[in-house]
Amino acid sequence: MNYCIVTYGCQMNVHESEKIAGILRGKGYDRESPLEEADIIVFNTCCIRENAENHAFGNIGALKKLKREKKDLIIAVGGCMAQEEGKAQILREKFPFIDLVFGTHNLSELGSLIDRRRARRKAIVSLLPEREETEDGIEPVRTSYPNAWVNITYGCNNFCSYCIVPYVRGRERSRAAGEILKEVRGLIAEGYREITLLGQNVNSYNSDGRGGMSFPELLEACASVEGKFRLRFMTSHPKDFSAELVRVIAANEKICKCVHLPAQSGNDRILGLMNRRYTRKKYLEEIAMLREAVPGCAVTTDLIVGFPTETEEEFEDTLSLVHEADFASAFTFIYSPRTGTKAAAMEGQIPESVSKERIMQLVDAVNENTRKKSAEFVGKTTEILCEDYDDKKGLYLGRNEAGRMGYFACDHNPIGEFVDLHVERANGISLFGKI
Repeated sequence: MNYCIVTYGCQMNVHESEKIAGILRGKGYDRESPLEEADIIVFNTCCIRENAENHAFGNIGALKKLKREKKDLIIAVGGCMAQEEGKAQILREKFPFIDLVFGTHNLSELGSLIDRRRARRKAIVSLLPEREETEDGIEPVRTSYPNAWVNITYGCNNFCSYCIVPYVRGRERSRAAGEILKEVRGLIAEGYREITLLGQNVNSYNSDGRGGMSFPELLEACASVEGKFRLRFMTSHPKDFSAELVRVIAANEKICKCVHLPAQSGNDRILGLMNRRYTRKKYLEEIAMLREAVPGCAVTTDLIVGFPTETEEEFEDTLSLVHEADFASAFTFIYSPRTGTKAAAMEGQIPESVSKERIMQLVDAVNENTRKKSAEFVGKTTEILCEDYDDKKGLYLGRNEAGRMGYFACDHNPIGEFVDLHVERANGISLFGKI
């Protein structure tokens, strides 16, 4: 039997889909296939932004004909959108051909839900309230070799006013450090060469006392595992960014000298409305502290425009932050109201036309910085971890520790290997050269 998993959202959802694949393999679905050939299709949804929801709705709706043609096809919808209050009912009303709806708190029960659906041939909606346990014990089918994702926390305690995550993922729960280290050691032994520790806010790891050590201590322990590999982490919240974390990054060569530190806005009033709990000044001081200890450290970020009541002058503060913080790259977003969050109920929602104009300016500023950062590699040699082969370009590709994608020719298959790339030219975020 074949399966197909459709994933929306961030790296956390990508890794969650790997766990879903592991569960499906355990239920006898042995091969991933295109939609048309699948015996079960699982949508792992995201509700962080409206676009992700709209895409999911559109893609689910497009399966109506396929479901009619394949009576035994099982269609399941899980993830954040399914857990969001009222969305399960909307899904069932809008798409009555859906067989399973499951939430973020009962992923481990997907196998038994599939069994029930097979036995009863009746649609099942199963949404559990927030749980205290972490999802240990699910063996994922990893799809990102030579990269591997490792959850260190689930959920979030921050309640940023624009964000739905705490409502659909629950409060923060830390995995035991021993379990994390065991997983990291196993991955390195299996040949994975880049490990990314995942959490909504990795800096607050062990806030519930279940981890057994602080995040800097965990990071240092992971970096001490024997073998040649890189170590990354995301996402790091500025309100908890510490001098101890910077010390650990500086002291361990396995930890990538690239930190993702979401700023979201460059204006203090907007940061206050977002409930981010830091100021522009504090954010810039943290970057200065990082770069003093780790010269040349790349900093990437997330930025939102069009937050309720944002003025043109306040947007200009975000625009100027791009240059002052000297970001290596940035993910840029138009504010998306999420029902149930405080920001969605705020007065002063910004017209879409204004937000679109601002995002275009912001993207231009970010791209200018990105091109400048890439150009700095030209004529130099940088270490690349080869990840894949680009059929269109006819070149192998992989990232350096700063996150720049490097393309090169090779007379053997180097996927999973570290290679030294002499950069001959740069194009946007991409580097081209010879090994």
